Amino acid sequence: MKRLALAALAAALVSAGAPSRAGVLADVAVIDRTTGERLPVYSHGGRLYVAGTPGNRYAVEIANRAGGRILAVVSVDGVNVITGDTAAAGQSGYVFAPGQRYEIAGWRKNMGEVAQFYFTRLPDSYAARTERPDNVGVIGVAVFREWIPPRPAPDVAPRTKADGTAGESASSADASAPAAPGASAREGVRGFEREEKLGTGHGERERSEATYTSFRRASAYPEETIILHYDSRANLVARGVIPGAPPLGAPNPFPGGRFVPDPRG
Repeated sequence: MKRLALAALAAALVSAGAPSRAGVLADVAVIDRTTGERLPVYSHGGRLYVAGTPGNRYAVEIANRAGGRILAVVSVDGVNVITGDTAAAGQSGYVFAPGQRYEIAGWRKNMGEVAQFYFTRLPDSYAARTERPDNVGVIGVAVFREWIPPRPAPDVAPRTKADGTAGESASSADASAPAAPGASAREGVRGFEREEKLGTGHGERERSEATYTSFRRASAYPEETIILHYDSRANLVARGVIPGAPPLGAPNPFPGGRFVPDPRG
């Protein structure tokens, strides 16, 4: 099935290494564009989490660490950020040259614009507003290496042309890997929730240039799938994801000093 992948053309952003990245073939980070902060990544129960601030714009930053080109199929809240379809690994994605770094700042509307990502309450999220609320609160990046034709043996004449074209994807939506378990809108904090769950809104449009390019996947399945769950800081503290802080609003049974003072009056 032929698919053309979008090439990321924005200027590269250089950043120092920090415990705010995830991934091996690709570094994935979440940037709070309102504050400029690279959000810390917390590990809890075998999952990775970041804490978002309601109302703040954000971007998913991806950097290619592989030796060749990669294709990154990006999902936010279970929705493909390029096509708006319910996400599957075999769909369209962004192509990264070796060493390239790029911030995906919104839902792609055309080849020159995106609608900004921003953290918002679940009912205002794009997924909920398009009747797909079950996977709100998760960012996924499925990474594919590019297919490289094998070199012919020295005593064998080169083949004229391999089956298919360089622009052909080796995978399709039907051949994609099963989706990894995501954070359901009905899952997680339950009785411990301090705020409504966060989702990602469909914000104002901004310029973001991209072009079509050809890319043939080396395999039908991603070589790496990077998953970042997100929610408000209050909810992540309440769930025990963020250590070193009591749940917001929780009473302290020992707030005072060492001995009983005399009453006033």
